[in-house]
Amino acid sequence: MKYLALVAGLAGAGAMAQFPEASQHYVQRLAGAVDELSIVVADFDWSAQSAGLTRQEALAELSGSAFLSARNADMTRTITRYEALSADLVLLRAAGPVERAILLPARLDTEIGRRALQDFRPALPLSASGAVFAGAGFIGGYALLAGLAALMARLFRRRVLTSG
Repeated sequence: MKYLALVAGLAGAGAMAQFPEASQHYVQRLAGAVDELSIVVADFDWSAQSAGLTRQEALAELSGSAFLSARNADMTRTITRYEALSADLVLLRAAGPVERAILLPARLDTEIGRRALQDFRPALPLSASGAVFAGAGFIGGYALLAGLAALMARLFRRRVLTSG
């Protein structure tokens, strides 16, 4: 059982060691999305300004027909997404690997995360943060399996004692 716990610990270490690099891939994808959205929002703002309107006034003018109302909804959604992703990017860029592990689940954009994961290839933990996550994964995997083994042993001991 100890060998199985060791294997589980090593598997946990290998998996957790990938987090710093995987989160870096996500932040890079997030930055790309923010860059692209900033072009769309800046273009809309420039058009509004050229017409002597604020962003909100320009959005309000996008009404009167089904197409204009749909375009208003599209631009509102794009601007909201841009603002949210920009704020997340600032926060995640400033965070260290452990902070990212805490912050990322609540700020994960599933589409960006899915695309980042598609391109991600596991690597060896060659950085200090990779080693820390590897250690945490090893301890977690080992402790989980050791705890389950102890629980199973206790359950079987009770059955043997009560049946005898």
